[in-house]
Amino acid sequence: MKIAALVSGGVDSSVVVHLLKEQGYEPDIFYIRIGMEDEEGYISCPAEEDIEITQWIARHYGCRFEVVDLHREYWDRVVSYTIESVRRGLTPNPDVMCNRLIKFGAFDDRCGQGYDRIATGHYARTEVVEGTTFMATAKDPVKDQTDFLSQLDYSQIEKLMFPIGGMMKSEVRAIASQAGLPSADRKDSQGICFLGKINYNDFIRRYLGEREGDIVELESGRVLGRHKGYWFHTIGQRKGLYLGGGPWFVVKKDIENNVLYVSQGYSPDAAHGREMTLAGFRLLSGKWRGADGRLADSMPDGVTDVKFKIRHTPEFHQGHLEKAGEEGVVHLTSDSPIQGIAAGQYATVYDNEARLVVATGMIVGGIEN
Repeated sequence: MKIAALVSGGVDSSVVVHLLKEQGYEPDIFYIRIGMEDEEGYISCPAEEDIEITQWIARHYGCRFEVVDLHREYWDRVVSYTIESVRRGLTPNPDVMCNRLIKFGAFDDRCGQGYDRIATGHYARTEVVEGTTFMATAKDPVKDQTDFLSQLDYSQIEKLMFPIGGMMKSEVRAIASQAGLPSADRKDSQGICFLGKINYNDFIRRYLGEREGDIVELESGRVLGRHKGYWFHTIGQRKGLYLGGGPWFVVKKDIENNVLYVSQGYSPDAAHGREMTLAGFRLLSGKWRGADGRLADSMPDGVTDVKFKIRHTPEFHQGHLEKAGEEGVVHLTSDSPIQGIAAGQYATVYDNEARLVVATGMIVGGIEN
């Protein structure tokens, strides 16, 4: 079996190579370079240290190594998506789109066609049920990354290997330490790669500029202050408003008039919601897994119980799905209130055991409407 291992220089992907070699495989190692330098010299995600460690791993295990430059693809597909989503008042998820369009999209188009499997250091698993491959949650609930992988299509899922998905993070670090890997004590990467060490607002300001508008208390209509553009703020945000007498939360955005609506208190009713509309709703593996464990070709009619997430947390929400009557649109209702439901984010839908990822959709309606 020919395996391409995507290695970033971090501890997780380094251990992937170690495990593959232990299992008798001879993976080829690829480092995907996506840090950007645009026409104005804006540089992010310096890769020198990452590449140096990845080269060490390749030499140590006798693997072929290649750096794949996907700068332009990343800019055209992910950075542009992020800027345009923010411009429209949405809350984008660049990490989700990077996985779909770059790591398992552009890479496969460029290099992956000659390989049977692509192995990565993501905390996830795959599981075959009645001949259908599903993405499944990792053993470590804190590190589980199935929500970041929820926009993959079935052809991508079928090809993936997640060698560390059945391990706790502590086990992975222990293996790296025992094997003497240089990445054993490296901190986990944080944040959006294309930003590197650049402040998020500075990045947005570079491409969208500033435009002052009012900050208004939702309940009273009272103007509390000014902001420099709705694109700097997202639903559920608390920090960066610079208002006295808080805490204040962003609960609504008027895009046309550039107005932010806020509500006061740690748990204001206005900042929480139970209902949301999902568009672009699809079954990741083309099959629905019902409460009885059987597979179906579509989501059943009526109200269906599900587990779901709308952001990267260890906890699942219990909720109910119902078709909206329009193709690819569903209504999702949570049993408990959720803070910060933001249009543009993705909801990841799991089976009732919170084990298999069955569906995904983008939030297009929630408490901000």
